[in-house]
Amino acid sequence: MPSKDLPHGKTGFFRRLRSLCRLVFRWFLFCVAGTMAITILFRWVPVPFSSLMIQRQIASLWEQDKAYHFRYHWVDMGRISPYAPLAVVASEDQKFFTHMGFDFEAMGKAWEHNLHRRRVHGASTISQQLAKNLFLWPERSFLRKGMEVYFTLLLEGLWPKRRILEVYLNIVEFGPGLFGIEAASQTYFHKPAARLTSGEAAILAAILPSPLRSNPARPSGYISQRAGQIQQQMQLMGGTPSLNKPLGPNPKK
Repeated sequence: MPSKDLPHGKTGFFRRLRSLCRLVFRWFLFCVAGTMAITILFRWVPVPFSSLMIQRQIASLWEQDKAYHFRYHWVDMGRISPYAPLAVVASEDQKFFTHMGFDFEAMGKAWEHNLHRRRVHGASTISQQLAKNLFLWPERSFLRKGMEVYFTLLLEGLWPKRRILEVYLNIVEFGPGLFGIEAASQTYFHKPAARLTSGEAAILAAILPSPLRSNPARPSGYISQRAGQIQQQMQLMGGTPSLNKPLGPNPKK
């Protein structure tokens, strides 16, 4: 029934506005439920592809890049050398086992650095990088960063740390069309990921900030130096972790 205090036209407007709000809220709930369901599913099911893989393939088709060759092969953590997860943690996120997805101290230091330097430093954790590569897109924007926060919280809340590392190692980009530790190991070192040495794992971890510009089979002087630093950190963190139990100081995660 039209309100006595409002003209009929305004009453219709508010009804349409309420309907729109209800529709938006339903879509919001649907999106939240859908992303939670997918995240829970991927806690146990091997990930068939990632958002970044799809974007790279579309770009290669659009540019008609005949040299692009997609390589990806999922392997469980038991078939990955224990040096590989240790190397990426030592290189990328040494607080991985103690934070809940965000390293606020590193973020603060990166902010101060970026205020005074042209070369931007990031402070993304392994969980944030996985959220971006698995669900989102690489370009920087406030929308992407906001969604990255959401998906990072989902991963940290619904997956154990071991699973986050396992999926990260399987879908991270190691070169043009090259995704995952198994494909990288076979391509660069001609061996399965289970047989990676400490030095080889450190070299693969060293190229991750710029995987499209580095070749682990022929590492530059900088990559070799960086790999040596990563190996030193690996030794400080224990050297050879056992994958039969969770890595790091937080066994419950």
